[in-house]
Amino acid sequence: MTIRHAISFCALFLAASLSLAQDKSGVKKTAIEPSSPASGKDMFAQYCAACHGPDAKGKGPAAAALKTPPADLTTLAKRHDGKYPRDYVANILRTGTGAAAHGSDMPTWGPLFHSLDQGHDADVQLRIKNLNDYLASLQAK
Repeated sequence: MTIRHAISFCALFLAASLSLAQDKSGVKKTAIEPSSPASGKDMFAQYCAACHGPDAKGKGPAAAALKTPPADLTTLAKRHDGKYPRDYVANILRTGTGAAAHGSDMPTWGPLFHSLDQGHDADVQLRIKNLNDYLASLQAK
């Protein structure tokens, strides 16, 4: 095999591998990108808006490809007797507990945040707190 054939084969293999990165739903899964834990709004835009939409109403560009439609996150308080369920949301973000109600497409963010923050639990907790604060600020009145 010549160098030219080897390069062509590698390019073809790489292209095939990249096309397999999409799952059956058509949603391309990529590695999580680092972001600052300081802004819940920025983290929402980076990690949540693709499914939940930039307005958090569950109509993001990837929503149609999911098994279960993403929740409207602006109605969390309304769906919990008028009180924003801070502990419930933090638990879903941290451990995924309760995420089955949101469909199996929703990632469990705690381990992903740990991977970003190299085990610095204070930064993981800051991410969860700031994302939770941002979601609380979006609740419909």
